[in-house]
Amino acid sequence: MFFIYPVYCSAQTNNSSGNDSITVPEKFFLRADTVKVSSLIDETIQPIPEKFKPNSKKSTIYAAIFPGLGQIYNRKYWKLPLVYGSFVGCAYAISWNGSQYNGYKHAYRDFISDDSDATSWEDYRYGVYLREEPENWTNEMKRNFSNTLKSARDFHRRNRDLSYIVTVGVYAIWIIDAYVDAQLFDFDISPDLSMRIGPVLFDCTAYNSRSIGMQLSFVF
Repeated sequence: MFFIYPVYCSAQTNNSSGNDSITVPEKFFLRADTVKVSSLIDETIQPIPEKFKPNSKKSTIYAAIFPGLGQIYNRKYWKLPLVYGSFVGCAYAISWNGSQYNGYKHAYRDFISDDSDATSWEDYRYGVYLREEPENWTNEMKRNFSNTLKSARDFHRRNRDLSYIVTVGVYAIWIIDAYVDAQLFDFDISPDLSMRIGPVLFDCTAYNSRSIGMQLSFVF
């Protein structure tokens, strides 16, 4: 932006009334207002923000370091409840099956031992075993009760070990999810990617005639 400023000078004239001072314009000069120009440039030229694009390698590393970090890096915050909810479920399954396994293991060990003070198995009595006193149990009842404790112990041990395997699998799934999200972050999912159904006219060359049918097409 440029401005023209007049420059004034003083000249002395003599008249009958005395010495008077008259100010007259001597010349004009052109000056650029650098402050205005720089402020105008600052207001009109703004940097274009760079579009976010996650790096799949970083996303995978973050997801492997700690569950959910990959999803946070990809800005998929809505998946965090799913990530931590799945791990909470796995942790509960491990904890519950582990406690049940330890309880049945001790009960079975105490029941088959000769120690009269080891009575942890009494907490697992049920039905007829609860109505009858242990000294009145027949050999068949003792054998069935022992097999019940052993089967329950093995059942919960298997479920506990399976829960560990499932937890590792869930961990791997969320790592893969973070990698796929980063790779397909800018994948086109516009409405044009759809299935279309419409009529079509078929040429039957054998009979030199035409027939009408339905066509199913995928646009991608």
